Amino acid sequence: MAQDKVVDQIVAIVGGNIILKSDIERMNIDQQAQGVTSEGDMKCEILENFLIDKLLVAEAELDTLIEVTPSQVNQRMDQQLAMYISYLGSEKAVEDYFKKPIMEIKSEMREGIRTQLLSQQMREKITKDVTVTPSEVRYYYRNLSSNEIPTIPTQYEYSQITFQPQIELDEENRIKAKLRDIKKRIEDGSSFATMAVLYSECPSAKDGGTLGYSGRAELDPAYAATAFNLKDDKISNVVKSAFGYHILQLVDKKGDKVNTRHILMKPKVSVEAREKSHNRLDSLANMIRRNEIPFEEAAMMLSSDKNSRNNAGMVINPNTMSSKFAVEELDPDVSKVITKMNLNEISAPFQTTDKESQQLVYKIIKLTKKTDSHKADLQNDYQQLSDLYLSHKKEQVFNDWVVAQQSKNYIRIDDTYANCNFNFEKWIK
Repeated sequence: MAQDKVVDQIVAIVGGNIILKSDIERMNIDQQAQGVTSEGDMKCEILENFLIDKLLVAEAELDTLIEVTPSQVNQRMDQQLAMYISYLGSEKAVEDYFKKPIMEIKSEMREGIRTQLLSQQMREKITKDVTVTPSEVRYYYRNLSSNEIPTIPTQYEYSQITFQPQIELDEENRIKAKLRDIKKRIEDGSSFATMAVLYSECPSAKDGGTLGYSGRAELDPAYAATAFNLKDDKISNVVKSAFGYHILQLVDKKGDKVNTRHILMKPKVSVEAREKSHNRLDSLANMIRRNEIPFEEAAMMLSSDKNSRNNAGMVINPNTMSSKFAVEELDPDVSKVITKMNLNEISAPFQTTDKESQQLVYKIIKLTKKTDSHKADLQNDYQQLSDLYLSHKKEQVFNDWVVAQQSKNYIRIDDTYANCNFNFEKWIK
């Protein structure tokens, strides 16, 4: 892989803040690790983003309501290091690339991450009060040229019935015993983070089990009850949630939010239990097809998914809070089935993973409506047009803020970046 020699050369100054060449090199690795590409000069784009960040940070540091904690910084730093290691292949490869040991890299990253978090909060604050009215959306739509009117992709609306296979008691006891053993090992001196990496079945395992700051409503009720009652660094007893079984430890508490790390283990479903759920659901699907029971009634009486059950089986898109889903918004297992179905058809049972609980479930679905791809119109696609205009309006408010800050702050950019084609013209004065 081609690389520049990383040196701490100052490439830009914004007010009292500097931007180093090594900052740009590190961000360039981040972008590559995430598969980000650019038609222009990637490093010029990275520099402009840093310049904007510095304006945001200068303003954020004057705002007493904006705060970044050491715990937030450490969590983001661990995530970025994991990306470096994934992209370059190993911790040793990361050290070789930056020509520094990991501890020194982390030390240098810390301030950069703190400013990233400050700038994110400031950017959100600048646009948080931006709203749109129905009359604004109508005016915006009527003034779009035919080429500017967005195309709405094919959308599906569907209902579902899910069955969750029964977990055997012996399996639940095995998982609880394993977690109690892990708890004892931690209390005897093992690292909680290391145990999480080794044993946790939650995506947070790669971050040592740390979940980040969450309010009560964002957590499973049983997990939240334990998390908010933990003191110091004590480890909880085994807790059962909709996701499985946990042990957890308090990292930090801030206002009405709590940051915890946890180890999640999920009981395994037996082959017999899977077959039983599949066969029960298959029989129910046949009853619905024979008009012996309406799909909606069966969903309300028998489905294990409480959200769609309370809605007569209808599934709501969490991104838009409507019943419409584009293909890319559907669960992949649902997408494979629904795109081959006819209107009002009942699918065969299929195995999938519940999005909320991450538990194995069996599901049948009914395609209730399909809207083919079309140019957006106010009557059918108001919400999408409203979201589009809100995004446009927020971007304009933010851009106006950047232009105003450019004129208020001292800015100097090294000559090596003088030919960059920046989005904002007044960086180089």
